[in-house]
Amino acid sequence: MTMDRKIEKSRKPLIIKTGSLTVAIIVFGVLGERVTVSTVSHGAFEDFIPVRGNVMPLKSVFLDAIEGGRVEQIFVEAGSIVEEGQPLLELSNTTLQLDVISREAQVTEQLNNLRNTRLAMEQNRLSLKSQLVELDYQILRLERLGERRKHLAERKLISQSDYIDTLDELQYNRNRREVTIESQEQEELMRQAQIESLESGVQQLERNLDIARKNLDNLIITAPIAGQLTALNAEIGQSKNRGETLGQIDDLDQYKLSVFIDEFYVTRTRVGQYGEFTLLGQPYELQIARVYPQIVNGQFEVDMDFVGIPPLEIRRGQTIQVRVQLGLRAQRQRRCRRAPRHPPGQTQPRIF
Repeated sequence: MTMDRKIEKSRKPLIIKTGSLTVAIIVFGVLGERVTVSTVSHGAFEDFIPVRGNVMPLKSVFLDAIEGGRVEQIFVEAGSIVEEGQPLLELSNTTLQLDVISREAQVTEQLNNLRNTRLAMEQNRLSLKSQLVELDYQILRLERLGERRKHLAERKLISQSDYIDTLDELQYNRNRREVTIESQEQEELMRQAQIESLESGVQQLERNLDIARKNLDNLIITAPIAGQLTALNAEIGQSKNRGETLGQIDDLDQYKLSVFIDEFYVTRTRVGQYGEFTLLGQPYELQIARVYPQIVNGQFEVDMDFVGIPPLEIRRGQTIQVRVQLGLRAQRQRRCRRAPRHPPGQTQPRIF
């Protein structure tokens, strides 16, 4: 006969439960210390992308040969700092020199023609004036003669025909005087028109001569602005064509940043967006001034101008790390992590 055996309750589950509860309380306590409770606030949400930009002059001027010619002299070397109006190199052009000489001869010839025409006009005026003096004298003489012969004819001392001949001659000279005056007026008008035409021709030739001389002066290439002559493509003895680029001058007072951005951001990049960088511990701000739509090797280019005074330490070609802002600055609600809250009267749930 089998005896019943007393089964004792195992204490292990209670120990496990107690241990689990202790671990849960410790974990909750640790998590409770790490949870931050704060108030929801509004702030500036800024979305930046990091890019690299190269420092470039804000303004560059290319030197072109307005007139072609042979390089005779080079006054400065590439890389030199030049002033506005400073001679850089000199060309020679025999065709231009001959053209100036020919135009000078044309002007001289036209001036001589004008001078001769004016002299002839003055001589003609004096001749007509002399004729009028002579006619006036004859008219006055015949008037007096006519008066005397009139009295003599009335006394029958001379024939009536002599008196009539005197009157006819007087009228002839009066008619000649009128014709001479009219001829002088017409001659004056013609001479004046001829002089005006010659003067207009002289002025046109002088303008052409000035242009030819300016073209000759353009053979001396001068600096259009002050800056650095970064390129000079000329050697003594070379022949340069009209319009050929001879060099480049960069303005050293103002700079811009040439930035290449991945094509992924092309639809989010606009003129007016800002960027920032830090140099020698000082922050600086930039603004996109131009966006070039062409995409090359998966990138597009933008020009960024400095907002305010650029740093004095930057140099042409220097690389700068920039944070470019995408979109415009906007106030967006920032969601902060908060600890769970419970209605009044309810206890915090227990964690096992």
